[in-house]
Amino acid sequence: MTPPTAVAALQAFDDDAWDDLLNYIEEKRVIPIIGPDLLRVQTDRGLRPLYEWLAERLATKLGIDASALPQPLTLNDVMCSYLGQRGRREEAYTRVRSIMREVEFEPPPALLQLAQITDFDLFVTTTFDPLLEKAVNRERYGGQPSSEVIAYAPNRIADLPGERSQLQRTVVYHLLGRLSASPTYVLSDEDMLEFICALQSEHLTPEKLFHELEHNHLLLIGSDFSNWLARLFLRMAKRRRLSDPRDVTEILADDHTLKDARLVAFLQQVSMRTRVYGGAEAFVAELHARWMRRQHPAAAASAAPVRFLPPAREMPGNAVFISYAREDLPAVQILKAALDAAGIVTWFDMDRLEGGDDYDRKIRANIGRCSFFLPVVSATTQRRHEAYFRREWSYAVDRARNIAEGARFILPLCIDATPEAQALVPESFKALHFVRAPGGEPPAEFLRHVQDLFERRPA
Repeated sequence: MTPPTAVAALQAFDDDAWDDLLNYIEEKRVIPIIGPDLLRVQTDRGLRPLYEWLAERLATKLGIDASALPQPLTLNDVMCSYLGQRGRREEAYTRVRSIMREVEFEPPPALLQLAQITDFDLFVTTTFDPLLEKAVNRERYGGQPSSEVIAYAPNRIADLPGERSQLQRTVVYHLLGRLSASPTYVLSDEDMLEFICALQSEHLTPEKLFHELEHNHLLLIGSDFSNWLARLFLRMAKRRRLSDPRDVTEILADDHTLKDARLVAFLQQVSMRTRVYGGAEAFVAELHARWMRRQHPAAAASAAPVRFLPPAREMPGNAVFISYAREDLPAVQILKAALDAAGIVTWFDMDRLEGGDDYDRKIRANIGRCSFFLPVVSATTQRRHEAYFRREWSYAVDRARNIAEGARFILPLCIDATPEAQALVPESFKALHFVRAPGGEPPAEFLRHVQDLFERRPA
């Protein structure tokens, strides 16, 4: 049960708080600090936390019986078990690097959304994977490795190249180390202790970075810090007692803090400038939507603002099924909000946490009973030749074979400039008109067309 203090903390984040945050972001006075809660990746068992998946792979590589360890598995559990069996500590880091080299995960939608907020010029991450830098490079540099990536290690102090105002490129700073074959990043709680101690040492602190952390507002998004580690991290970043007056704010947006009544009480009573928001991905989606509306005020003024509401867990009746590549989630959220505002019931699978036959049967059943099927075509779908959304498209084609000729069921929609003739879609899609909805914004005539289709449907 969420403690009353936590509810108060969540409710306190109102429109005024959002406006204040956006003003600070536009003035480049905010630094996002990214944690592992944002790192959910598509695996052969569906959408999963990256480091949970990685822990299972590492256990297999090191010959550890994962079934004997606490679940869900963590990298620390695997490391402790391995060291307890007199394993060589250095070998684990090499194995992790090998595992990551064997896969090519796409950046999660939340990271892409953060990368699109161009007022962020410095990202700090507490993770060692390359997904954040990939997101920044994709959104800002056309996929070229042009961001400046810096990694701290106790034996290799790396600081910002200069004053933040003089940065020429977006900087991604790995505060707890970066993926390597050497033990120069955090895999275990013991590693975390060593890094935290080093970062507080007078001679091992990246001084330029910590000057920025001390004097700017901080967004800790997706952190998995435990109670005392969260307190210690805030104290380390601010370099003063948390009860001392200060002009800057910290926002914790994750899936853990609100469940810890003692931590929430401590922050509210001692660290008065710290605010708590529940849910990392929800926070990023809301921040991205509000920032985008500020960048396009004319579009915002021409229509009543709409807010994305996550789809229900179970598909409602008479719904439009939206099929998409998960990297396109930001655009799909905009699309759903527009359809919702037009009174059109929509549904899509947002989490894809379930795997196996039960999940597949659920999706196939939903496609079998939805009112219309809306496949989202994009540069992402062009790039991904093998993905679950292609199975959804196949199920829709199977159903369409039983529908009368001329009756519309599949409504292809393209969210970017992908040429219709070159689209990698089923042949039956190409016989249909592709609607253009740049960035997920559908044209008004498309919304009216879907409304008409619903009105003409047989009872």
